[in-house]
Amino acid sequence: MMLVDIATLAATLPPHSRLLGLDVGTRTIGLATSDVLGSLATPLETIARTKFTKDATRLADIVRRQQVAALAVGLPLNMDGTEGPRCQSVRQFVANLAALDLDLGPPARRFADLPIVLQDERLSTAGVERTMIESYDMSRKKRDARIDAAAAAWILQAVLDRLRHVRAGAGG
Repeated sequence: MMLVDIATLAATLPPHSRLLGLDVGTRTIGLATSDVLGSLATPLETIARTKFTKDATRLADIVRRQQVAALAVGLPLNMDGTEGPRCQSVRQFVANLAALDLDLGPPARRFADLPIVLQDERLSTAGVERTMIESYDMSRKKRDARIDAAAAAWILQAVLDRLRHVRAGAGG
């Protein structure tokens, strides 16, 4: 697995690359994708988790179809910044992905070849849900169907903003 920091990703990411954001939960995986300019994250879909290999195969299909060059995975830190069991679960999910030998096509051949940035996701779901309620007056049923992909977009947008900041020479 190629866990990288934001500065390394900024230095190695090819121009016009698409990133995929993941909000890995116990029951679902929210997905979001970036535009090729690296400026906007958009919710893509939510995968209902079943068997790991089936979920990973679905992710591989999306990576191939979207020609993803890197992953931004939400890391659910505790409010005090420490890592708990959920962080360990996300790290294990990423390690399990890297161990699979699934063909992803260009630009990466396998999950192990994809650069992965872990992004602090504290309050991402709460922030997204609050926006859905306040700005869109969305019902609970509609929120539940869209919240994980929207949280993945929140995570990915944070990475895109950090990339832009690093590329502008302001540090990480």
